[in-house]
Amino acid sequence: MDELLKLLRRDSSLTPDQIAPMLGMSESDVTSKIRTLEENHTILAYHAVLNEEKLDVDEVRAVIEVKITPERSGGFDRIAERIARYSEVSACYLMSGGYDLMVVVEGDNLKKVAGFVSEKLATIQGVLSTATHFMLKTYKQQGVLMHGEKNEERLAVSP
Repeated sequence: MDELLKLLRRDSSLTPDQIAPMLGMSESDVTSKIRTLEENHTILAYHAVLNEEKLDVDEVRAVIEVKITPERSGGFDRIAERIARYSEVSACYLMSGGYDLMVVVEGDNLKKVAGFVSEKLATIQGVLSTATHFMLKTYKQQGVLMHGEKNEERLAVSP
């Protein structure tokens, strides 16, 4: 992966004047390269990682395993893209293993997430089954520890 992309992936708040000396480039070259990456859709968005425990947010998040029947012409793509379009869906991945899609869903409460699964997701033609797992606590998200860096704790060694 390009070094510029690695830096932005790690910290998208870096500015071109901060990045330029790290890469040995001019600020205008960095700005131009970022603009090109945005225009060709290599960079799709910039996000902040929030510690939701510090906010007054009671949002519910769930990971849903979805088994689907692949379609003759499009395989898994058409159904996956349909699922990904729902506003409740924050992420959707094609997976290997025991299920086909992993869908991350967010809602205001447990009832809304359950309603999404039973009324929208499970009723899509081609969806064979779902298994919902509710996220209880986040320890690390997008490479960021939620509770800050702590000294490495070692387990006691006993004879």
